[in-house]
Amino acid sequence: MTVLPRTGYVPTAEDRASLDAWFAEYDAQSAKRNVERMADMAAFPLNLVSDDAAGNGRSAQWDRERFIATMTHVMGDGGEDITFESTRTPVFLSPAIAVVFTDSTMTVQGETRQLRYADILIRRDGTWAFQTMIQGGWGDNLG
Repeated sequence: MTVLPRTGYVPTAEDRASLDAWFAEYDAQSAKRNVERMADMAAFPLNLVSDDAAGNGRSAQWDRERFIATMTHVMGDGGEDITFESTRTPVFLSPAIAVVFTDSTMTVQGETRQLRYADILIRRDGTWAFQTMIQGGWGDNLG
């Protein structure tokens, strides 16, 4: 039995393929620590949602410069290998809006870390871009 999304929009095979291709490219750029290219794949101002060490919800908006500075600091210089294995569950609200839930295993120098996060992506002129990043535990870094 197929369950239709509550939004009423049923994504096409191309919708899903284009989103999968976008994430494959983003993951590849993340693994290379190519933060400039990662920024090219965003729609700024970028919304961020998280929680802080005190357990309070936090949000912020970053411009491109803030994204590049913060991600460069968080991701390091790229001296060590990093890989991602991710399972993504997209919910298409329309042909141009998708909320994507991700369960991911990140491996750096043989050490693994489980990640769970969500992104909101928008499609403009046929190209996806992330517009909102949602992940617990980063609120103290939002500024």
